[in-house]
Amino acid sequence: MASSGDIQQQQMAELQTITMRVIVSEGDIRKMKMTTKPDTVEDLIRWLKDALQANYNFVLQYQDPKFNNELCNLTDVSELPGKPTIKIIPLIDLVPVTEQSESCSDTISQVDTEILPIVSPNRSSQWPEKFEIPKCSVDVEYRLRQGNLLNLKDGSYLKVTKELKHDILQTLAETIYTFKAYPQKEDCAAVAKSLVQTHPCLKEKRSSGWEGWKNSIYFKIGNYSNKLRKMGRLDVIVNGGKRGRHTTGGDHPSKDLKRPKKGELNFLPDYPEGMGGHNLEGARQVLVQEMMKTKPNSMLVKKEMDATFALRRQEVVNDKPAINQMVQRWPALFTESEVYYEFSRVVGKNLRENWFTRLLFSKPG
Repeated sequence: MASSGDIQQQQMAELQTITMRVIVSEGDIRKMKMTTKPDTVEDLIRWLKDALQANYNFVLQYQDPKFNNELCNLTDVSELPGKPTIKIIPLIDLVPVTEQSESCSDTISQVDTEILPIVSPNRSSQWPEKFEIPKCSVDVEYRLRQGNLLNLKDGSYLKVTKELKHDILQTLAETIYTFKAYPQKEDCAAVAKSLVQTHPCLKEKRSSGWEGWKNSIYFKIGNYSNKLRKMGRLDVIVNGGKRGRHTTGGDHPSKDLKRPKKGELNFLPDYPEGMGGHNLEGARQVLVQEMMKTKPNSMLVKKEMDATFALRRQEVVNDKPAINQMVQRWPALFTESEVYYEFSRVVGKNLRENWFTRLLFSKPG
């Protein structure tokens, strides 16, 4: 049975604890408990920054029961009710654009992490005619939205911190890779143009308004490819190990580069999840046996050809086999139906439809 002293200590601890409802954003509302009541608003902000791992500045508002729980700015912690609802209001840093002060620099941000990205095994779409800027995290989107509103109001430009720039570039790199493993500078330029068109608050002082972003995106793609090599992504590993500025071993950087030809969507895909070369070789042998039959099972052939696509592409790209070798190892590949299917796997388009469409438009008259 608890002593009166223990009960008193427990009651005192409960009095010191503050339980609050914290509105981080419209889609992120949390119940949080602070074991020691803060002495000042600044103490509360520091605690929230640490608990939420927020890398931006903000002020606080709270629902005041004296005004039907309408939001008011928090200036003193004594104003808080017993179980307060607190709203975080991010601060937007805006600066006038001058020759000495630009929204972002040409050099890539040094803020980077070793968090490895999540990527899908195969691509399904060609590079778009107009690159749509993807959504960033909730707090980044909020800052960009507020920056765009203020830019529309008075022409102000957003002051891009290293952390903010890193988040934007990371999101762009992940999306670019879903289309291309090796984007060209003109691709990066198209992304940069679309970025400042979507978010005018990010525009630069320079005549183009996006040149610095183009360079940053290009360098970010290089860093992103290094992370993908650590993950074992085959389409970037294949050109790894080349001699660079700081290494003397390996081949010349431009020697025997293996990159997708124009239109190749899935140049060198990874093995299906949970399968290795041994499993896929077994599936290939099943295919060979099936193709020896008078009437092969077309559904089985299609299924196994889909499953062994990555193995087949590795042979084509890395080994460059002769046609007679391919006929022996992949006899199904030389049937009419599989020619269409393989074209779709590599390019992501329907060969039959594309052929007849081009034929139709090429007819005279």
